[in-house]
Amino acid sequence: MSETAVKAPGGALGAADPNRWKALAFIAIAQLMVVLDATIVNIALPSAQQDLGISDGNRQWVVTAYALAFGGLLLFGGRIADLWGRKRAFVVGLGGFAAASALGGAATNEAMMFGARALQGAFGALLAPAALSLLAVMFTDAKERAKAFGIYGAIAGGGGAVGLILGGFLTEYLDWRWTFFVNIPFAVVAALGAWYVIREPQGGRNRSTLDIPGVILSTLGLVSLVYGFTRAESEGWSDPTTIGMFVASGVLLLAFVTVESRVKAPLLPLRVVTERNRGGVYLSLGLAIIAMFGLFLFLTYYLQIVKGYSPVKTGFAFLPMIAGMITGSTQIGARLMTRVAPRLLMGPGFLVAAVGMLLLTQLEIGSSYAALLLPAMLLLGLGMGTAFMPAMSLATLGVKPQDAGVASAMVNTSQQVGGAIGTALLNTIAASATTSYIADHIAGASSRSQQQLVQAQGLVQGYTSAIWFAVGILVAASVIALTLVNAGSPGGTAVASSEEGAEEDLPVPVVAH
Repeated sequence: MSETAVKAPGGALGAADPNRWKALAFIAIAQLMVVLDATIVNIALPSAQQDLGISDGNRQWVVTAYALAFGGLLLFGGRIADLWGRKRAFVVGLGGFAAASALGGAATNEAMMFGARALQGAFGALLAPAALSLLAVMFTDAKERAKAFGIYGAIAGGGGAVGLILGGFLTEYLDWRWTFFVNIPFAVVAALGAWYVIREPQGGRNRSTLDIPGVILSTLGLVSLVYGFTRAESEGWSDPTTIGMFVASGVLLLAFVTVESRVKAPLLPLRVVTERNRGGVYLSLGLAIIAMFGLFLFLTYYLQIVKGYSPVKTGFAFLPMIAGMITGSTQIGARLMTRVAPRLLMGPGFLVAAVGMLLLTQLEIGSSYAALLLPAMLLLGLGMGTAFMPAMSLATLGVKPQDAGVASAMVNTSQQVGGAIGTALLNTIAASATTSYIADHIAGASSRSQQQLVQAQGLVQGYTSAIWFAVGILVAASVIALTLVNAGSPGGTAVASSEEGAEEDLPVPVVAH
């Protein structure tokens, strides 16, 4: 096969960007930084709370401030990337994220920490969709796209577990502040590399007037939704403010959809989400993330509280899952994506992950790591890696270059909302089962050691109860992927757009033999 030619938006054929693989390296570094940050700060939170004098009631805002800014501004960030150009948005996002990380590492009180986390979220909302949409417009040959998204998918899936290891090391052997400062070299290297290497294809910007009502409604709607789930976790589902947040979110997002269907230049063209394949990807990916958050949450608690692992040892315990994700994404997903339909990777991938999750329902206090946790995490990693890779690629396939940023933002939005739902929903299920178990068994525990045993058994009972729900959610994700996603194998053929005006759509691969 000779040098790949791509169809530019205007219809002319041009050579593929010779620097695209170098660009992928810097995009991958930036994506790793964002994904690492999601878990690395959680490890450092107890130490930071003590140093800064943050109360137990306020400590959730270290996580919540980031989640609200990131989740609420993603669609806006995606459209800014389409408007400014993805390279510029990518570099600005990296610079802002690094500055916010420096502020967080230097924080002297809780207000400074919360502000730094909100800034990190805001710049992350610009950076994340710009990174994914750059891949979408730079890699248009089917086989190359499969390899590029295989690498990206492995990082998106496994980076969180790497964050547990790095966070444990930095907190245990240096200081919690280094969990923030470590972002700075990542950001500087990625920004400098991107500035000199990335050459964004011409004609891909969206120069339409910014949809201000859409920005306001989507931001407020998503913030209300994420905050509703975050509050449900701490205050309960019947809390009046929690209910009010969900009602407000529903009204705002319904108004957003109504506005987007009527304005000339919408923030989120509804064709991006109503197209069958992309809609199936966003929905199944969001469900899978709900289940994944359950895994990280409960296994981290189980290993540290029940088994007594240190933060570093806990991080290393997740290594088999990282290995599984990398293998599933780069060796299974990337190799098969050009040969089989995406749904035949996504559906079985989610089912394999469900089998791994099913093994974890057998957790007990004395469960063996090698006999139970190791095979469960390998299966989870393999399944998720295999499913994530085609999902990431398909989510931006066939969109107009002018909409690539906002389509990429929808991937991140489904993940962010899925994470918020997963944390709140599964935590509530686990807490309820734990409370019920302890109430039923504590009366029979006469000594202090027996009471501690009942409490530990109650914790494990809570984890396994919630994991059963996660199994069901993964099965639902598999069914949705197999039912809604009907795109064929893209190998060796032009990838037809599903949207009107295909001549203006995403550059399609034309393979010269």
